[in-house]
Amino acid sequence: MQSETPKHLRHALDVLRTKEGRFDLQDFTFAELAQLSIEGLGEKAYRGKQLFQWLYLHLAGSFDEMTNISKSSRAQLADVARVSALEHVGSHESADGTNKLTFRCHDGAIIETVFIPSENRNTLCISSQVGCAMGCTFCFTAKMGLKRNLSASEIVDQVAQARKLMGEKNGHIGNIVFMGMGEPLHNLDNVIRAIHILVDTNGLNFSRRKITVSTSGLVPQIRRLGEETDIQLAISLNATTDATRSSIMPVNDRWGLDELMACLREFPLDNRERITFEYVLIKDLNDTLDDAKRIMELTRNVPAKINLIPFNPHPNTPFETPSEQTIDAFQQYLLDRNVAVFRRRTRGQDEMAACGQLGKPGDKEPAHVRKRLENFRNQPPSGDSSASA
Repeated sequence: MQSETPKHLRHALDVLRTKEGRFDLQDFTFAELAQLSIEGLGEKAYRGKQLFQWLYLHLAGSFDEMTNISKSSRAQLADVARVSALEHVGSHESADGTNKLTFRCHDGAIIETVFIPSENRNTLCISSQVGCAMGCTFCFTAKMGLKRNLSASEIVDQVAQARKLMGEKNGHIGNIVFMGMGEPLHNLDNVIRAIHILVDTNGLNFSRRKITVSTSGLVPQIRRLGEETDIQLAISLNATTDATRSSIMPVNDRWGLDELMACLREFPLDNRERITFEYVLIKDLNDTLDDAKRIMELTRNVPAKINLIPFNPHPNTPFETPSEQTIDAFQQYLLDRNVAVFRRRTRGQDEMAACGQLGKPGDKEPAHVRKRLENFRNQPPSGDSSASA
């Protein structure tokens, strides 16, 4: 049985036929560009391969650069198609070398991508949405609310443009993390499509072991991600009880810790692979040794590593970063019990490029974020720094 032509491919074929509308070439997989070449351009399938390689091996910025494509095909595509989904409009380099790249979408929406250099590997933190609907109260992006999902082309082009912009200066991008603006699993169709394009050996050729998708905990979508991809998974945990997690992460009202952890115990992993648990440490909220003990208990039956992230402050937040002594004690408690725990070094904070700092919120945060922030201000939790061994 022949599979149905994807909606975006049908649209592109209609545009090529009618000359009405536009589409982004980066929305298409390798196989779809071959089909587009045959059915839309009247060319052989190898034209699709050439187009794919111009986009992702040569990082072409215009059709004029695609010199082995016939002039007639280039002219036909130039009338209705875009080579780049994004326009690079700014870069802000932190004192530590972290670089926040700002891009404008075709509708004027602004998104941010963060290039994080290191001696061993360079990491690119990419966005999946304009804003975010999850409402996590400690996150600056949440104050934007959700504007819209990014298309697959807008996700992929962050990587292509960053490779072109940063490559000569900083070298190869080794890791991609979906930890920028937005909840990736809230835009799962486009994220999965983007992943398939990113790992294609005919183009950018990223190893699936080098791509990590982070989620606040959308349980059905976690299951689907495991079924349709084999990339790495990270969970934004940030609390060890349902009461505390729900107070800062509304998603926990729908899928609590028991349901989340049950799902993760079934998530498909290869040998030696682990799920990453990200834990933003917030003063007097989730930074006690009791919390450290509960993390250990929560993750006991899941192949896991824990990343501790000291809270990165942003304007008008009631939250604070714990002291170095508290952070060290939290980590040491876990290390002493043979838990794989790491402290993530803060990068890009001076340029609002650190974890939880991306985006440009308006004057007023969404109501669900505002309500939880008001609850915290009125009844701030008190920490307990003791725990039994």
